[in-house]
Amino acid sequence: MDVLERDYSPILLADHAPPCLSLYQRTHRHHPDNQQDPIRFRNSIKLLEASLRQKYATSDVEPLLAPFHALAADRAFWNHTLDGLAVLAAPGLFKVYRLQRPVRELAIVADSFHTKPLLRILQSADRYHILGLNRHQMRLFEANRDTVDEIEPQPGVPRTVADVVGEPEGGPERKNRVYGSTATGAAPTGTTSHGTDVRKATLDNDTEHFFRAVDREVLERYSQPSGMPLLLAALPEHHHLFRSVSRNPLLVAEAIDTHPDDLSLDALRERAWSLMLPRYLQRLSGLTDRFHAAKPDGLSGSDLAAVAKAAAEGRIAVLLIEADRQIPGAFDAATGAITRGDLAHPELDDLLDDLGERVLKTGGEVVIVPAERMPTKTGLAAIYRY
Repeated sequence: MDVLERDYSPILLADHAPPCLSLYQRTHRHHPDNQQDPIRFRNSIKLLEASLRQKYATSDVEPLLAPFHALAADRAFWNHTLDGLAVLAAPGLFKVYRLQRPVRELAIVADSFHTKPLLRILQSADRYHILGLNRHQMRLFEANRDTVDEIEPQPGVPRTVADVVGEPEGGPERKNRVYGSTATGAAPTGTTSHGTDVRKATLDNDTEHFFRAVDREVLERYSQPSGMPLLLAALPEHHHLFRSVSRNPLLVAEAIDTHPDDLSLDALRERAWSLMLPRYLQRLSGLTDRFHAAKPDGLSGSDLAAVAKAAAEGRIAVLLIEADRQIPGAFDAATGAITRGDLAHPELDDLLDDLGERVLKTGGEVVIVPAERMPTKTGLAAIYRY
């Protein structure tokens, strides 16, 4: 499965040769609700096809839609969906993302991808990872305040200690052998290590190698691309070793002192969110304080027209967007001019999402904030670089 955090900036925000196909729909985790999901997906494919045939020849349309049809027929996929689905395609590109949050149904063909729903999900402030770890295996989860889902590790990410060091005990001969500096017929030197000691030393060494490998791969493949905090879930005796070898700056001090194998997903979510909630509130409070502190110097604002102009000029360092708020209209990224309108109009979108995309492309930070935590009533709050 494609990884949204890894793809968003280098692929989804990049320019692609048209046509660009964007399909979104709500999905369901359980039977019987999920039985309608592939049917609705096929209906959306028909909408894409109708749109494509207005401009492109059949020889161009069929290769673009072939992977959509293959996905529609994949029963295993539809039996393991989450709350939402995003499928993006262009010549030579096909990306599928299972989403932890529902999205509005949409099937559109355009010169660029429609990525606004993905922006909303990626920039939400309540997302984090959970790393379940013991001597033998790792499990990785993506979570937010409402749900937690296990992530299928990418190829090359070690799932077990055997993936890193082979069989940890090295087979029966390694288990029973006596190691030391004595040769046949020689007197003991006092440095002989018996099998039990060697097994413990080997196990400790293998565990350290495993923890280092897990830390490296999680950092490079998940933490760095997403910027999400990492919460450790492990028995107490494994916490110190992992933290001593970890180089992940997003590993938080709080931890769950139980391996996820011993918890239901609901129990894991509840325990994890109880630890992450204070951090979440502290982060939002810090952003609000920054916004208010910058206001007397003219370095923050919430007026839509002024913020749009600053976004076009690349002056926004942080943009807070109110979750679930929409302001229909169009945004000119070159001039900062905005046009109000109706979301039903095919050429108009959500101004807040357009501004968010512009801020990301100019190196700023975008944070989706619940309405009750927003420092303004306009739907957005910007902190300027200058």
